[in-house]
Amino acid sequence: MTRKGIISGTIVLKETAGLGAWEEEEVATSYGTARVFLSDGVAVIARHGTDPGAYILPHLIDHVSNLAALKALGVTEVLGVNSTGSLKKDIPPGTLAVPHDFIMLYPGPTSARAAAVHITPRLHGEVRERCLAAARACAIPVRDGGVYWQTPGPRLETKAEIAMMAAAADLVGMTMAAEAVVAGELGIPYASLCSVDNYAHGVGDEELTLEAIVAHARKNTERIVRIVAAYLRM
Repeated sequence: MTRKGIISGTIVLKETAGLGAWEEEEVATSYGTARVFLSDGVAVIARHGTDPGAYILPHLIDHVSNLAALKALGVTEVLGVNSTGSLKKDIPPGTLAVPHDFIMLYPGPTSARAAAVHITPRLHGEVRERCLAAARACAIPVRDGGVYWQTPGPRLETKAEIAMMAAAADLVGMTMAAEAVVAGELGIPYASLCSVDNYAHGVGDEELTLEAIVAHARKNTERIVRIVAAYLRM
């Protein structure tokens, strides 16, 4: 059986329960084990886990095991749903975006073991277009394009770091580029639907707090779930 894969946060997983009855499965791979939620033609991974008391911080996510598990389950493409901060005043919180490229300047995760895996990192054009088409079908405005800058986390960035990033990128986050790189190594087409949940440190006028970030993420959830549902029907 071929499937589409979704990698998201816990909120989106809970809200997509209406898309089908999820069956939870522990999938063992040569890299490690991943928890996957399965429905007809769909495999979903909650990258931060599902237990609020055991939240998986961004720098501790096992991206390789997650994506290897999806590949083992016959997943032919993956859409990531990623929370981001805006690096630009004209990309306000509440925006949804489908980036076309990314920056990750530190050593990220890799599936490479004994031999190097030299890939050309990219976000997959056809998966991007299906996501954008799903948004259009739902009449939900989505920003087409943008550069995502990944930082290691778990801390947020300084004002000086954000000022540097803003010269080259539009969004900042801690997960998407790593997923895209590993997906590329494993031969899985990957693209991302980004929720802009805050202005990055120093971009907006208000103090940056975790509570505000979570509040904006919750406001975007309903629209994200509609887009994901439409994407899965394509």
